[in-house]
Amino acid sequence: MDEKDLVEGMREYISLLQKEGRYSSAKSYQDAMNSFIRYSGTDRIPYTYINKDTLRRYEAYLLEKGCMRNTVSTYIRRLRCIYNKAVENGEAAFIPSLFKGVFTGVESQRKKSLPLGDLNRLMTVPVKGEKLRKTQLALCLMFQYGGMSFVDFAHLNRGNIKNGILDYNRQKTGTSMRLEVLDTAEAMYKELAGERAGNSGYLFPFLSGTKNGHEAYLEYNAALSRFNRNLKTLKEVVGITSDVTSYTIRHSFAMALKEQNVPIEMISELLGHKSIKTTQIYLRSFSLEKMTVVNKSCFENVYNYIPKVG
Repeated sequence: MDEKDLVEGMREYISLLQKEGRYSSAKSYQDAMNSFIRYSGTDRIPYTYINKDTLRRYEAYLLEKGCMRNTVSTYIRRLRCIYNKAVENGEAAFIPSLFKGVFTGVESQRKKSLPLGDLNRLMTVPVKGEKLRKTQLALCLMFQYGGMSFVDFAHLNRGNIKNGILDYNRQKTGTSMRLEVLDTAEAMYKELAGERAGNSGYLFPFLSGTKNGHEAYLEYNAALSRFNRNLKTLKEVVGITSDVTSYTIRHSFAMALKEQNVPIEMISELLGHKSIKTTQIYLRSFSLEKMTVVNKSCFENVYNYIPKVG
């Protein structure tokens, strides 16, 4: 059995992921590799260095550094993947239950959503400046587009909206989504799209449409960071203390639906989730008309929210 190097194996796999255009996964493995190199104090790490004691010590090291358990799990699972590939290739020894003593699961975390009053302020309080206005328009549209994630919103193009119907595939899962565009979204859409409405490429002013491959990945991440910074500024301007990110919009949409007693199956479908498999097999899909009614009611409930007095 040849003596191989863990870092070499990780670098080869990272290169493969990048060639396949899986840049987010490549970064995840890169982060895990860099972390393990820092822990080990060297980038020359033979597979024989990986044993149960090393893994337990590495887990403790990460926790002491303040890493969340899910981050710890991600790093260790990346190591496990590379180690298992090395075993398959005859480059590392098979060790029974090697990764059994460390956390490799996923710890459920409560998703943070905003109360109706905070959502209402984000959407309706007048703001000054084009940057904040566009941020406000974007979050309103993402909410009305079924709690759309920022990655899907930023990548919408002219062909995704025809005859008042929003039709697209989710970037994350490939799930086909089809929603009726609400009347309340029309003016907001035109204001945010601006001159792009008549041009080819993306609808909204987040991505240039001129980048490819890794450059496109970097451009999107930069756009997401800017959007989240602008959301932070917006929430401070309108007087909200809770944290607000692009994910908050999606979580808040789901919670607003739940508070209106919308069936979980319909919430799942509006969000484009692939969960609740059994119910989706039986119900398969709700009519476009029913989902439009629910989506419209949800937005109006937030946008026209009046806080209770007393």
